[in-house]
Amino acid sequence: MEEQPQIVPGSENPEKLTGLKKGNIKKVAAGVPAVVSSFEKTIEEAGLTRGMKALFNLNKKGGFDCPSCAWPDPDDERSGIAEYCENGARAVAEEATLKKLTPEFFSQNSVQDLGKLSDYEIGSKGRIAQPMFLPAGGTHYQPIKWNAAFAKIGLALNALPSPDEAIFYTSGRTSNEAAFLYQLFVREFGTNNLPDCSNMCHESSGVALTESVGIGKGSVTLDDFYKAEVIMILGQNPGTNHPRMMTALQKAKANGATIISINPLPETGLMGFNNPQKVSGVLGINSALTDIFLQVKINGDMALLKAIEILLLKEELKNPGAVFDHDFIREKTEGYDALIEHIKTFDAEELAQISGVPFTKIQETVRVLATKNKIITCWAMGLTQHKNAVDTIKEIVNLLLLKGSIGKPGAGTCPVRGHSNVQGDRTMGIFEKPSDKFLDDIERNFHFAPPRKHGFDVVESIKAMHQGKAKVFFAMGGNFLSATPDTQFTAEALTKCKLTVHVSTKLNRSHLVHGQEAIILPCLGRSDVDMTNREDQFISCENSMGVVQMSRGVLPPISEHLLSEPEIICRLAKATLGKRSQIDWDRYLNYDVIRADIERTIPGFESYNQRVREPGGFYLPNGSREGTFDTTTKKAQFNVAELYKPEISGDELVMMTIRSHDQFNTTIYGLNDRYRGIYNERRVILMNEKDIAKRNLKNGDLVDLTNHFDGTERVARGFVIVEYPIPEGSSATYFPETNVLVPINSVAEKSNTPTSKFVVIQVRPHQ
Repeated sequence: MEEQPQIVPGSENPEKLTGLKKGNIKKVAAGVPAVVSSFEKTIEEAGLTRGMKALFNLNKKGGFDCPSCAWPDPDDERSGIAEYCENGARAVAEEATLKKLTPEFFSQNSVQDLGKLSDYEIGSKGRIAQPMFLPAGGTHYQPIKWNAAFAKIGLALNALPSPDEAIFYTSGRTSNEAAFLYQLFVREFGTNNLPDCSNMCHESSGVALTESVGIGKGSVTLDDFYKAEVIMILGQNPGTNHPRMMTALQKAKANGATIISINPLPETGLMGFNNPQKVSGVLGINSALTDIFLQVKINGDMALLKAIEILLLKEELKNPGAVFDHDFIREKTEGYDALIEHIKTFDAEELAQISGVPFTKIQETVRVLATKNKIITCWAMGLTQHKNAVDTIKEIVNLLLLKGSIGKPGAGTCPVRGHSNVQGDRTMGIFEKPSDKFLDDIERNFHFAPPRKHGFDVVESIKAMHQGKAKVFFAMGGNFLSATPDTQFTAEALTKCKLTVHVSTKLNRSHLVHGQEAIILPCLGRSDVDMTNREDQFISCENSMGVVQMSRGVLPPISEHLLSEPEIICRLAKATLGKRSQIDWDRYLNYDVIRADIERTIPGFESYNQRVREPGGFYLPNGSREGTFDTTTKKAQFNVAELYKPEISGDELVMMTIRSHDQFNTTIYGLNDRYRGIYNERRVILMNEKDIAKRNLKNGDLVDLTNHFDGTERVARGFVIVEYPIPEGSSATYFPETNVLVPINSVAEKSNTPTSKFVVIQVRPHQ
């Protein structure tokens, strides 16, 4: 057996417990507790006046877009009370904070000492107030002037034997304008190494939808939710991760929709929701959301979907034409006959056992679906981070195609994106595998030949750095180390770089596990006023449903030394490319010029500057929404996929990583998971009572978790067992604390997404 990768100091959260306190699992989400939590956090960080100004302008027309999730704003009137959720308020509070990190802070705190803190402690320090530089062999970050920082980065990039030895990562918070400039600079520099956070979350959705229906985005609008007859939610926890979605679900349910929730955990937000914008919600009058809850085993979704299709087929054969939409199937699809022959080979009751869902519950679900065709399916990372993720999402599409439930009001696909502009970044060209048409348009408009060879995605980038094939790492936002799999392997990869650079608002662990040299470039946040080029600028973002709208900050920046992301990119391009660039980068300090060049390069952005200024923005074209499918045959494709059956031995569990309620992606707001009744502790593992007893353990015991994929032992030490209503054989832990267990080589087929929702572990007493 190979040894575990060498421990890199500061690469992981410290193995120290903060003292678990248990409460009851909540039956209802939001309500007054969410309101109180939002205001407390905002006032604590930003003060009353600054904090309330930020919240009042959050997600309002003419205000700024939430830096948290990508759930869309209403097309019609927005709430006069609060058009945001608890986690959105927390994200803004941390961005609007009055705490800032000056050179004195860095001189008093070494990189090694900061690395001993937890991610929560690191993130709570405040906003970075000026550019910082860590020299080779240095122990402390020290201040550096902007021009000097750009010169160092440009020198390092130009010294590379090949542009392909640089990695340019992007997080989902980057605006359309910054993302477009970023990919333009990177491609003129000469590489397509543009990994982004999509590679780790919804890449599987993009691949599956592109191959099935011709576009890697969902097909529904928010208005479709209010017309739907059935809404299926798979592998998603909106109560914590997309709380504003619950308002849409509540309205849909009031309009008569049946809500079917499919998840290994009975998440509070799906079970009940008190809308704090309504009197009933404030009074605590519970609004139940889920009508049918199907508790699958981890990765039991494919078996469940196939069982549903078999039972629907039986109903169709009893009453031809009453269940399947044969006109739609004949005119709009291909592969129907092959799918039918395939699903006939399965037994629905056997599939029910594999999925973990009682057969009677599946029959109940089929009775609902059989007579309905306005069906929306929603999903998130509970589906996308599995080896068979692409095929599972294609199985969702199969179900919708059988029912004719794409391209009509109240029906369609809805992959719910986890970060505010992750979908917009991809639209802008942040992609390691750009299409020839996109590159042709770049070449025609900007008069340079962009590279045609595909670049590295996230997993490939980590391996390239680890092997010494990539020597400069540049991150436009994000906390790369804490977001990625196989923490020790990734940490080793970063430390092998000659230079690591991070454009950031706040301190995070990725700043503390670095290359020979490291630079932090502090940028403006969404809530900050952007006076680039002495003009009040605004940016734009695209939400989960393809709406592009403006975002204008309202708060005075906490430091005079911050730059906007577009200006950082322009100055970096000038310092790196110099006179060999074909682009006048100074023009882009007026963001209208950026948008004009986006308009002439990317379809769907006609009259961009005019339409983005309209209240609420505009929708981008979407073929599957309109019932047209841009596949090679111009028809939607049914998919035939075998059932994935991983081998799990008797003493092993399947672990999925999840977020706590006090968390958004890698940002930790606090130590509580209020809805799950877990307080003051993150180092926990949720286990079924039978799995606990089978191992001669008990609730509250301290254990170590191990993974042995590919013959390498990975260990996460010091976790408290929490007995929880999770299916037998399944378990759950918070990330990033257990990312160390996610193998770098365990990825989804086709999308190469790390399998963070299916990690085979053993649980043993703590040593």
